[in-house]
Amino acid sequence: MDTPNSAKGYFKVDHEAQEMALKKKAYKRLFIVVASVVVFLGVIIGAAVAVARSQRNDPHGSSPSSTPELTPAASLKSVCSVTRFPDACISSISKIPSSNTTDPVVIFRLSLKVVVDELASISDLPKKLAEETDDEGIKSALRVCGEMLDVAMDSVNDTVSSMEVRDGKNILNSGKIEDLKTWLTAAITYYETCFDTLAEISPNQSESKTSIVSKNLTSAMKNSTEFTSNSLAIVAKILSTLSDFGVPVHRRRLLSSNSFPSWVSPRTRRLLSAKSVKPNVIVAADGSGDVWTVNEAVVKIPKKSNATFVIYVKAGTYVENVFMDKNMWNVMIYGDGKSKTIISGSKNYGVDGIKTYYTATLGVLGSGFIMKDIGIINTAGPEKGQAVAFRSGSDHSVYYQCSFDGYQDTLYPQAKRQFYRDCDVTGTVDFIFGSAAVVFQGCNIRPRQPLPKQYNTITAQGKKEENLHSGTVIQGCTITANGNVTAATYLGRPWKPYSTTVFMQSEIGALVGAAGWMRWDAGVDPPSTILYGEYKNSGPGAGVTKRVNWAGYKPTMSAAEAGRFTVDAFINEEDWLPAMGVPYQPSFF
Repeated sequence: MDTPNSAKGYFKVDHEAQEMALKKKAYKRLFIVVASVVVFLGVIIGAAVAVARSQRNDPHGSSPSSTPELTPAASLKSVCSVTRFPDACISSISKIPSSNTTDPVVIFRLSLKVVVDELASISDLPKKLAEETDDEGIKSALRVCGEMLDVAMDSVNDTVSSMEVRDGKNILNSGKIEDLKTWLTAAITYYETCFDTLAEISPNQSESKTSIVSKNLTSAMKNSTEFTSNSLAIVAKILSTLSDFGVPVHRRRLLSSNSFPSWVSPRTRRLLSAKSVKPNVIVAADGSGDVWTVNEAVVKIPKKSNATFVIYVKAGTYVENVFMDKNMWNVMIYGDGKSKTIISGSKNYGVDGIKTYYTATLGVLGSGFIMKDIGIINTAGPEKGQAVAFRSGSDHSVYYQCSFDGYQDTLYPQAKRQFYRDCDVTGTVDFIFGSAAVVFQGCNIRPRQPLPKQYNTITAQGKKEENLHSGTVIQGCTITANGNVTAATYLGRPWKPYSTTVFMQSEIGALVGAAGWMRWDAGVDPPSTILYGEYKNSGPGAGVTKRVNWAGYKPTMSAAEAGRFTVDAFINEEDWLPAMGVPYQPSFF
């Protein structure tokens, strides 16, 4: 994230009532889709629904004579019409021999094949470009890009695997749609991380070198970026609608009694709630454990394991930078308390020139990561600019009773679905930033005094385009000063064109100014495509009468609007069943 003076801009229970609400929502979605695209799309949906219904009634899957006929070319054109890059969609898919189909689900699968093939063709490019330069800053940026292309390929492959037909069935349901959106969103986020990192290459370095490298890689990634965006649009605009009409859709799942999202397994809940857990490895700085450092424990983590691997870190301060790669699944790390077990680093961009992505004291990518009772610190200080304490791209990850301490860019929820409960986050500029679908509940958000002439911005959300499943939600949290804070303090500023941030049911202290929110570029209002909102906050800084007057800002969200950002509705992306006019919802505090 850039400093506040940057002008970089936007590229830096009643079951009957439930069923009725679901049907109304489905009809509304169908109407929006049909009204917003060509008539062909309505024909596709009608045909697909008819086929799906007939298959339920006819075990042999024969289609009724009333099913409308549509040519493959017209079907492809219709599906591609909902994307941001329809010409690229049509031209890339039509080249595939098996594209002679009218089935939108098959067309979606073909769109994924296009993405996989394109990513495979450029996967080695960052490494090749790095070999052609002696500039360490450029090499470092290209290493980030190489890693991002690698994890993007994994995310797309997850999507491909999810669409495979098993036991003769390929049922689209809300859970699968949620996963598809999450994985494709992550791939696009990883591309964007590469582009943001290329933009960090120092202007003091050879301008020609920098521009050539950036131009070559950005140009080479154009197709993969567009093709992935197209696949995501097909999920969001067509498959989501088909799941409403073609197959049963699961009802919304409520929060469990211990306030964890429903995707947190019973075993994980027990691990988070237990006073004592049997670890696989014990870390102790005094030599009383199995290993002395956290990195020594990380080496012992098995690859792609479905069993939880537990690391216990005894009280102490561990000065090291730790990274858990994409293959380290289902890892739990816990300590003796967020003020007793500390992992501390000091890497930074401002002075040391380390790319923001690599400044993290602790970084994780593997899915199912759990952290409890640990403090993560970046001690670089305000003078050294971007300095991440914790970075996460872990899907379905949980952070419980932890602390994240730094100044600029403290906490980086980069991608996928994340949940923070009863945590402390301290910082100055953009100190919660990233593109994950992330909810903070019951957390202490604590702005601190920045450098002179700087201001505090709590959030900087990175949603790049409309269909991404991405946003930052602060629910039931407390925003108070960490020490004496005299600098202007804001709830956030929009980093990207579709930046999405919601504060709801939180206690906002007096340190937050009346305007509430800050522009990214001085004197330039953000685009109307952002979604910034507040819902039922309290405290001396919660008044909205003098808030900014932006087209994309909602000072007083309705319960229905805010309900889209509750834990179950937003992180799980289940079909949320709103109860309009009812003051209480199980997913609200």
